[in-house]
Amino acid sequence: MEKEKLRSLLERVSKGEIGVEEGLEQLAHLPFESLGIACVDHHRSLRKGVPEVVFGQGKSKDELLAIVSNMHQRGQNVLITRLDPEGARLLKEMFPKAEYYGRSRILMLMNSEPTPSGKGKVLVISAGTSDIPVAEEALLTLKFMGNDAEAIYDVGVAGIHRLFAHIPILREARVIIVVAGMEGALPSVVASLVEVPVIAVPTSVGYGASFKGLSALLGMLNSCSQGVAVVNIDNGFGAGYLAAIINRL
Repeated sequence: MEKEKLRSLLERVSKGEIGVEEGLEQLAHLPFESLGIACVDHHRSLRKGVPEVVFGQGKSKDELLAIVSNMHQRGQNVLITRLDPEGARLLKEMFPKAEYYGRSRILMLMNSEPTPSGKGKVLVISAGTSDIPVAEEALLTLKFMGNDAEAIYDVGVAGIHRLFAHIPILREARVIIVVAGMEGALPSVVASLVEVPVIAVPTSVGYGASFKGLSALLGMLNSCSQGVAVVNIDNGFGAGYLAAIINRL
């Protein structure tokens, strides 16, 4: 339950528009609800400002249906990450309003428009086209959390002039997420051009010696530019969530 919905419920009880028993019924499943196969955290919005996010990978069809149905019935917006096309097809049959983004493997089921929470623009940059799936995961997470977010793709250090063409947009952003594979150099370059936090996301894109993203991760951790924070390999969701928290401070 979100803060505004809880406030509205308490005000309606206070004014006598609904009875105490009805109010208790609506609050009965706070702070969490056990479904047997999962404990859905309905209190997450009150603590964090965002409903619980569902990690789709590894969940069975029955588990996905049970969790999403429960959250949807409680009026929550639902974000599922790392969801395969088969799981998406199943959920879209059950919930026709759900939107699936195949490239980033994200499904959204919205009961209401996200409450605007960011105080400025968040920019998501990808070094290469192959990094876009992770960058899109970050971008969609930001939008789900009520942020004004924009993306710039394929501006890596192999053609650094492509990045320089966007410097005015870089300097308008309040937070920047930079997604890169290979040697992971782009976040250091971006951080050298701006005064805002840069969140670096290493991807598993690269040849053998990139060790499925480990080279990019270590390169970003060893950045000589100040103001760079690093999340885990391919963790676009984590980067988007962190950027959203920074943007609402």
